[in-house]
Amino acid sequence: MIANMITEQDQKLLSLLRTNARASISDLARALNLSRSTVQNRISRLEQTGVIKGYVLQYGNEFLNEQVSAHVSIKVKQKLTTKTNVELKQMSQISALYAISGEHDLIAVVQAQSLEQLSKILDDIGNLDGVERTNSSVILETKFNR
Repeated sequence: MIANMITEQDQKLLSLLRTNARASISDLARALNLSRSTVQNRISRLEQTGVIKGYVLQYGNEFLNEQVSAHVSIKVKQKLTTKTNVELKQMSQISALYAISGEHDLIAVVQAQSLEQLSKILDDIGNLDGVERTNSSVILETKFNR
């Protein structure tokens, strides 16, 4: 089990990388009070064991403040689940798709440039063959994001 292999120092390293994945090995080593080679070896081990899958782009606050985001709960016709998931994955404005328990089957995180674009995306989702119904919640403000 991978979780058992992660040390307290690894957790600190992961936290630093989550804050700034572009931090230099030297900066990470200083923050952790470890040698550069130790930090590099830890990162390599975390990558090889699959703890670190990759590094992602984070948008700046100015760009994000101009975006409209929503959580869209989706009820799917069971026989069309796979087809619907593939079609949803093709929509570039959907940044994440989660299978959930409860009344709906999926939650999509949608990001749009405007309310008009969001409305079109919601229509596109609702018009997919496998979608029975949707329920949308527009995100008004992000309190924090990790």
